[in-house]
Amino acid sequence: MRTLRDNGLSIILATASLLTIGGMLVTGYFVYYHELVEHGAAQIGLAAYAASGHFLSSLFENWESEFLQMSAYVMLTAFLFQRGSAESKDPDEPAEQDEDPASRHNDPDVPWPVRIGGLTRFLYSYSLGIALGMLFLVTFLLHLRYSAKAESAEALIHGQPPITMVDHLASAQFWFESLQNWQSEFLSTAVVVVLSIFLRFKGSPESKPVASSHRETGA
Repeated sequence: MRTLRDNGLSIILATASLLTIGGMLVTGYFVYYHELVEHGAAQIGLAAYAASGHFLSSLFENWESEFLQMSAYVMLTAFLFQRGSAESKDPDEPAEQDEDPASRHNDPDVPWPVRIGGLTRFLYSYSLGIALGMLFLVTFLLHLRYSAKAESAEALIHGQPPITMVDHLASAQFWFESLQNWQSEFLSTAVVVVLSIFLRFKGSPESKPVASSHRETGA
């Protein structure tokens, strides 16, 4: 029970991710199955569909936008402010996140990269943004690969030649797929930043205390 209490947020989110991916796989399979039937193409099984461009393109397209949102959020909130938002540092007060880690390099409880110093400490200082940025880049390339694969499969169904990844990268279709998700991520983040100035959710670390002033930044 202690493990569930201490890790409940990660467990629930991981479980919800797996369940929704499973639901996406099954429903996507039926959508693709009917498309193949309509065009008189050969049918495929669920396992083959899981490795298809139709499924993986949609999967990585969504992951790509989420990692873009989180990497941009982490990096922008390090340097930019929104007065009164629980999602922003206070523009008038020093934040503990801005503390120079070198000042605590002799503390035995700090992470080992902080004690080592130099380039290791520098990279660790920005490791969250770097990791999220790399995940965005990887999922962007995977989306490109499988989106091109999906377009090629569609072209073959219609008796047209397949396309290359380079051609697909320059296509309006690929960028339409990406930008339709990117815009929603930036919009939803902006909405949370602004709404957290005026609205509250008791008990959430993403909210200011219920009785705090609208001008007060942070929880």
